[in-house]
Amino acid sequence: MEEPKPFDRPWPPLTPAQRYHLEVHGYVVVENMFSTDECEAMMSELRRVCDLAVDVDAETHPDQVHFAINGPNHKCFENILAASPVLAAYATHPRMVAMAEELLGGEARIVESNAHINSRETDEPRDMLESGFHTGCDVPFSTHVKNGLTHCSFVKTLTTLTDLGPDDGGTIVIPGSHKLAISPIEEIIAAANEDRSLIKQMEAPAGSTMLFAETLIHGGQPVRSDRERHIIITGYGARMYPYWDPGGFSEKFLASVPENLKTLFESKAIWRRAPRYRKLSDEADLRHFPLGVWNERK
Repeated sequence: MEEPKPFDRPWPPLTPAQRYHLEVHGYVVVENMFSTDECEAMMSELRRVCDLAVDVDAETHPDQVHFAINGPNHKCFENILAASPVLAAYATHPRMVAMAEELLGGEARIVESNAHINSRETDEPRDMLESGFHTGCDVPFSTHVKNGLTHCSFVKTLTTLTDLGPDDGGTIVIPGSHKLAISPIEEIIAAANEDRSLIKQMEAPAGSTMLFAETLIHGGQPVRSDRERHIIITGYGARMYPYWDPGGFSEKFLASVPENLKTLFESKAIWRRAPRYRKLSDEADLRHFPLGVWNERK
């Protein structure tokens, strides 16, 4: 049976300079991916969806937004796409998906979705390393190289909907750690702790997106300013991967997914991963794609 024509998305989505930064550091921040109006629309939805979130057994409540963290200064809520067409538009945005596929080296499927709203906890900010550096997969089994470029089977796009300055709790990373098969990773973290110049923090205007490999050591840090931090995250994996957020999607929601997005939401139950590769010198496809309507992708 012939596969449906995939929805239109840019290829390659990154400029050679952006791809080189991603190759060397394991992440790249692309500024101003979304307009002010689009950020405001997504931030309004984050607040609305946060109000819908409950502390439930997610496995028995498909499509129910649930809290992963429900503290007074940190709300993390998962399974957000079925609850919001606007947030589903973010996860299916042509450039978000294409950026994920650039790093995956193949066709993508959504494996998780979540959002965070953070504010300052105390007047005595914790040390940034206390927030928990971690990775989502290991180097030996999750990476491969094609055309001299490194690819990872689990990647994320993280978009800030608020400006991130030095005190606004931007995600921190240890650049270059995405290629280091050093175990345990605490050895790398200890080395970075000796020399804080080895740690980089996301500082960017609202609407900017960080693309990173889950082999990259990364973590959160406390907000030190008086501003709230709003971010939305989508995890993408190779198209044969399962969806691994608790709860998953209900049959009702999956029935609403158009044919050209079926793989993105439901995976592909065959081993072929539909490889997608570029050369470093390939010029970027810089067409503009609005946030759009998620189930009307062409």
